[in-house]
Amino acid sequence: MSVWRSLGEVPADLRCVVTIGNFDGVHVGHQKVLNACIERAKARELPPVVVTFYPHPVQVHHPERNLQLITTLQDRLDALAGQGITHTLVLTYDKSLYSMSPREFAQRVLVDCLGAQEVVVGEDVLFGADNAGDLDTLRTLGGELGFAVKAVTDLESAEGRRWSSTWIRELLAEGDVAGAARVLGRPHRIRGIVEHGFKRGRKIGFPTANLSASIEGVVPADGVYAGWLSMRVKDAPAHVFLPAAISVGMNPQFDGDKHTVEAHVLGRHDLNIYGEEVAVSFVARIRPMLTFRSVDELLSTMDDDIRKVASILGVTVSGRVDPEAVTAR
Repeated sequence: MSVWRSLGEVPADLRCVVTIGNFDGVHVGHQKVLNACIERAKARELPPVVVTFYPHPVQVHHPERNLQLITTLQDRLDALAGQGITHTLVLTYDKSLYSMSPREFAQRVLVDCLGAQEVVVGEDVLFGADNAGDLDTLRTLGGELGFAVKAVTDLESAEGRRWSSTWIRELLAEGDVAGAARVLGRPHRIRGIVEHGFKRGRKIGFPTANLSASIEGVVPADGVYAGWLSMRVKDAPAHVFLPAAISVGMNPQFDGDKHTVEAHVLGRHDLNIYGEEVAVSFVARIRPMLTFRSVDELLSTMDDDIRKVASILGVTVSGRVDPEAVTAR
């Protein structure tokens, strides 16, 4: 997929079918719009193009809300490519952009830059300064400027709820990562750089990758999860995915005062990934974060945790590793 970071990078002779949105999470609702864009592009024998924005408008206009993106920009682009989008224009969301009137945006971005022949949007589309443009505005401008408009109806869940990024954030705040995966259409993922921790896990047979200080993405509620740690291996064509038990919380057993995200890769003692970027995907919640009466009780529960993780992920059950065999230092 081609990624353009400014209007000036777009080929001058482009003609395409366009969809517009933040697409944070690229969830099932977004996917319906993207699929409609791709279908209309195929019908016109034109490329499907996404216009998206970074940073998120809420982060610019309401920084006090401390909005965390569900997906990093790179993960968003990867998900768009995975849906079949061939080109994405990432516009920097700054004053020069958000001060454009709806007409200016349609003329300068959609027509003059992208050569839009058709624009595919959700029914709740808002665009231009102060979100003054809506679906009716877009249709009027399309009639004047020469592009068609296709509106995609909202997709609702079986419960009658609209698929949305807000819903995903609510589910993650509850620790319902399986529910979030249903809305996303895939497991929720965060990224971070592996750093040195207190190394308590390795001493008891459960070495972990700690990525607490540099996390990108929404961290689920405290608890223990089944999931995957993925990373790029030198000379490998793609990331490798390793089954992991993931701990999110304050480590109350050891009077922890720092919120951590740690992933124990099942059965592995030979990973030396300090300083490496990794991604952690959450599949299912095993249990809440607990305090135990003794270290032995903690170890017994952790043994049970990794058996459950292996069962959920469909991998071979492994036990504790030999602390003396751990290679990372």
